[in-house]
Amino acid sequence: MRIQIKATAFELTPSLQSFIEEKFGSLEKFLGRWDENDAVIFRVEVSKNTKHHQKGNVFYGEVNVDLPKNVLRVEEVGDEMHAVIDRLKDRLKNELLRIKEKATEH
Repeated sequence: MRIQIKATAFELTPSLQSFIEEKFGSLEKFLGRWDENDAVIFRVEVSKNTKHHQKGNVFYGEVNVDLPKNVLRVEEVGDEMHAVIDRLKDRLKNELLRIKEKATEH
């Protein structure tokens, strides 16, 4: 599993980068059947939607997961970056479980 992180409209701090890697790294246990030879790629983009607003939904997060036969995409907006990342991880976990259950049914 590889994680590629891109920050737009603000600087990606080392602490935020390690937070993202820790959160999405915990999903590795759901990728057993697909993650041969680092075949799964997590593309994480975090950004600030606006340059002049200080309140409200100003942070945006998006994750694209390249699985061998699928591409998963989740998006979130919020007023705090860490909360956006947490919600992204939870939604992505649900999507991975859904795909895993669908594959085992067949």
